[in-house]
Amino acid sequence: MVPDPTVTSPTTLTLQVVARNAESDGVVSLVLADPMRVPLPAWTPGAHIDLHLDVPGQGETVRQYSLCGDPSQDTEYRIAVLRESDGGGGSRHIHDALFPGTLVRVSSPRNLFELGSGAPLVFVAGGIGITPILPMVARAQEQGIDWQLHYAGRSTETMAFTGELEPYAGRTFFYPADQGKRMELQEIVRNAGQAVTYACGPNRLLDALQAAADRHGRDLRVERFVNGNIVTAASDEPFSVELSESGLTLEVLPGESILEVVGSAGVSVPSSCRGGTCGTCETFVLAGRPDHRDAILSAKEREESEVMMICVSRSKGGPITLEL
Repeated sequence: MVPDPTVTSPTTLTLQVVARNAESDGVVSLVLADPMRVPLPAWTPGAHIDLHLDVPGQGETVRQYSLCGDPSQDTEYRIAVLRESDGGGGSRHIHDALFPGTLVRVSSPRNLFELGSGAPLVFVAGGIGITPILPMVARAQEQGIDWQLHYAGRSTETMAFTGELEPYAGRTFFYPADQGKRMELQEIVRNAGQAVTYACGPNRLLDALQAAADRHGRDLRVERFVNGNIVTAASDEPFSVELSESGLTLEVLPGESILEVVGSAGVSVPSSCRGGTCGTCETFVLAGRPDHRDAILSAKEREESEVMMICVSRSKGGPITLEL
């Protein structure tokens, strides 16, 4: 996830790590609960929370993690974290410093990857992308929906939660690369028929899956951990942003984000990732042509341009009017 040292979040909770488990090589799960065990805000499959971390040498750092437990357990949240040695330090801090008894600040859950109703369903997961898929699988099974899961990883030792998926033999298909097993995306998508496919994993997997879905005309919904749509500042042009509620007109220069500019003008907007992946800064567009650079909105939503993620998105030319 993308770190943000200056974060505003709609609601934060101080929770305690009450359990920690090694789920595979490099992946630990944490169970978080209120110290007094009071009920936590409800969530649905596909939701995530922000962890506000005090990383040494970096100050406050925020990471987003999918909830992978049971939504009916209203006093606990479970997340799973892959240790990324080449990352920004957030996952290493979690692995090294968060143990039972540790307090951590988290956001209330948000869901940009909502599981729709109806059947059938196909789930595709790559590596740690299994985390938002787990509660979706449980929900589909609970509701008697026809479903199947395709789960790829480097090896069986690095693929988390395979034990929890054992009861679903016949519906789950594993593809550990070290055994020469490869997920045939074209075949999976072609055979999906009228099923809706939900996928989470590395961008290369999701890009290939999107290409296959486009080719076969299939319904695909994805959640990305990294935004590959951000364009370099060298290609940016200045534009003005008009704030309908504040009565301000501000200039956004190359290299600046709308979020930064409106914040400097004293207009508070909830934000978290500042990388176009979490949806916290979603803002209504009243006029103008947004240049969408987030990893959240669908093609239809981009065309409609009713909202934009102002942490990364800009104008295609001319002023933008926002409901701020």
